[in-house]
Amino acid sequence: MKLGVIIETKEFEKAWNAMRFAVTAKKKGNEVKVFLMGEGVEIEYLTHEKYDVAAQVKAFDELEGEILACGTCLKSRGMNGTDVCPINTMIDCVEMVEWADKVVTF
Repeated sequence: MKLGVIIETKEFEKAWNAMRFAVTAKKKGNEVKVFLMGEGVEIEYLTHEKYDVAAQVKAFDELEGEILACGTCLKSRGMNGTDVCPINTMIDCVEMVEWADKVVTF
């Protein structure tokens, strides 16, 4: 199955669960794309003693999961895209939704 995951939060537990969902879906053999928007573009750097979001982002990347980050949201925070979370557009988000069999939002 093709799963799209939209993450709009940098709240530790919610972002951690969103990325755990994406990692688990990849491990089950699904195709998974994650689109980060709003404050969600900051999750690559979120670490917490209990909810290590950055570790889940790394695990997803190691499984060759695809993460797309909203360029407008990055720029509004003075951030740049990275190798793991490259800059994308709202068109890319729409295309991910069109591609996916199902989309979940956190």
